[in-house]
Amino acid sequence: MNPSIDPNLETLGQPSAVVSRRRLFSLGLPKCNDLSERRFPLTPEGARMLVEQGFTVRMESGAADTIHYTDNQYAAAGVRIVSRREVLGSDIVIHLADIHPADVRQMRCGAMLLTLMTPVRVNRDTLIALLDRHIISVAINLIRDDRGNLPFADILDEVDGRAAMARASSFLADSVHGKGILLGGVAGVVPCEVMIIGSGIAACAAARSACGAGALVRMFDSDVYRLREATRQLGSSVIASAMHPRVVSNALRTADVVIYTSVDQSPVFGSETISDMKRGLIIFDLSDEPGVAFPSLPTIDLALASPLDISPTEPSRACYVNAGSAVARTAAMALSNTFITMFSQLVDCDGVTNALNLHPGLQTATFTFLGKAVNRRVAEIIGRRHVDIRIFLTLS
Repeated sequence: MNPSIDPNLETLGQPSAVVSRRRLFSLGLPKCNDLSERRFPLTPEGARMLVEQGFTVRMESGAADTIHYTDNQYAAAGVRIVSRREVLGSDIVIHLADIHPADVRQMRCGAMLLTLMTPVRVNRDTLIALLDRHIISVAINLIRDDRGNLPFADILDEVDGRAAMARASSFLADSVHGKGILLGGVAGVVPCEVMIIGSGIAACAAARSACGAGALVRMFDSDVYRLREATRQLGSSVIASAMHPRVVSNALRTADVVIYTSVDQSPVFGSETISDMKRGLIIFDLSDEPGVAFPSLPTIDLALASPLDISPTEPSRACYVNAGSAVARTAAMALSNTFITMFSQLVDCDGVTNALNLHPGLQTATFTFLGKAVNRRVAEIIGRRHVDIRIFLTLS
């Protein structure tokens, strides 16, 4: 025995390190079977950041093919590549397009669904399935942050505006299916005219891209205060005007590109107005209800369009919609950044119901809650009574 060691001391085993950590949510990323929705909520880098925070991220094989990321890239980031059933059994499922009722029935009772909800993305059968399964459904485009902003809707609007101008420029420059002209022209050649209806985020994003390319930009809105704020941001390069019928009509006759975004008083352009427009005019509808403003024109979904569908020089014109899905990878990067911020705020929440209690911005975006319709429009669609979600949250 070593004489320097006190024989009265008892030798104890070294305690193993114990990490006590609250269980975080599991996130499910199923493959979207809607061909018109090419965007995806998380990139591998974004998924890695959530995994490092303690979230369990599950993804269906091939779910991110539309943004050209492989399963191996997600697996290297810590994502579990599993079956669709396992993905749908997660605490939170992210599915941007309208989800099929059969998929809803595979979700865990009381789970949360994060999706995009617009007037054209509301399916009655899906809503009933969500209520029957007691799913907490949240429209991400209606989520508000602490400052009252709409982080998901705003970033998607910005992507739409920039994507629309990028596609418009390529359509015009196409010597086969387009006019073979530059959007901004060159010295001695008059630039193209871009007419933008609305002055929100999508409209301003389109205007910035058009001005940067050298185009002549005219912006119209019925809300003069919002129009003033937009021109303050964009500068004197944008010609702004209230939506006087004669001024709008004259601008439509000379425009090479028309970008229509949501406005308070939505105009409707009939066949007579369309017939007065230029041959080869490019029209993009970035509103919540695409096609309503141009009822006489067929719509072309840019997520599905092939070069043969894009022939603006033909006598029959078309209205292009879903611009954001045409640049699905950029949209995915933007969405991923926003989801990371959102989920980082939910780290300390114990369950999805508690998350709604702690974050009022989620409450206003919820449209089904534990078997009840808590959104007035949803309640009208399915013919059920609308219930205020705050009643349930107060009692829970």
